[in-house]
Amino acid sequence: MTSALVSARPFGVPTLGIQTRAWQYGDPAGTPLILVHGFRGDHHGLEEIAREVAAVLPSVRTIVPDLPGFGETPAIPGREHTIELYGEWLRAFAAEVAPEGHAILGHSFGSLVVSAAIAGGLDPSRIILINPISAPALEGPKGALTKLTIGYYRTAEILPAPAAKQLLGNPLIVRAMSEVMAKTGNPELRAWIHGQHAQYFSTFSDPSTLLQSFRASVSHTVLEYCASFDRPTLLIAGERDDITDLSKQLELKHRVPGSRLRIIPGTGHLVHYEAVADAVAFISEFLVETAADTPASTVSECVA
Repeated sequence: MTSALVSARPFGVPTLGIQTRAWQYGDPAGTPLILVHGFRGDHHGLEEIAREVAAVLPSVRTIVPDLPGFGETPAIPGREHTIELYGEWLRAFAAEVAPEGHAILGHSFGSLVVSAAIAGGLDPSRIILINPISAPALEGPKGALTKLTIGYYRTAEILPAPAAKQLLGNPLIVRAMSEVMAKTGNPELRAWIHGQHAQYFSTFSDPSTLLQSFRASVSHTVLEYCASFDRPTLLIAGERDDITDLSKQLELKHRVPGSRLRIIPGTGHLVHYEAVADAVAFISEFLVETAADTPASTVSECVA
């Protein structure tokens, strides 16, 4: 499924006492777009979008880090991995890799990290959120399933570390999650999605950090932070998202005047896997059309 047009260049970035591992695509001198992946994933989750945006827009370079505690980036020692910490980390990372300025993109949990970072002072030129978490976890279309998921993580929390790691990385549970989340009827694409989850969904550093991150993911919504969205903003949602109902995405759009909402039919929370071409088209169009925008020309303040 990977485009061969743009190769990745991995590098390390010192942030908050750790080396953040990141991958860059496109022209090293291009305008930076930083992409932040979702919960339990790593940079592979946004690799397709990062490659394709850099291919479609040669003037843009895309940068995808592994979040602390996931993939090849270690957990931050001595700190609880709250959404505030992840926001602090993203501000430090962006200051290192793009001091000249950048656009920012977050998917799912990454939308919370991006939002918290902006509320704490991150100053991107443009904001892109894919499948933003716009409602409390238990208010999603499948609240019962969310309750079951919370119970799963709470069970892991009381187990000894080896048993917790085994439970959290259980391939049957990971596959069941993947089956529920995937909406495509294309057998080849569906098999590829399951393969991605099997390979990268359990590359967390340790159970404790994963559980802290899970608590952060279900304790906040993007709506808490939208008063800080004073930049051109693009929202991309899947019509069949099990995590956040479309009504809540419409509410988020209403709360951020001037923002754009693009809804992709037939897909759910895995837009970054199931609808790469659509997402890239929306992102590229947005980046081109807002290239000359100033913050004040698009958004004034969050509306209650």
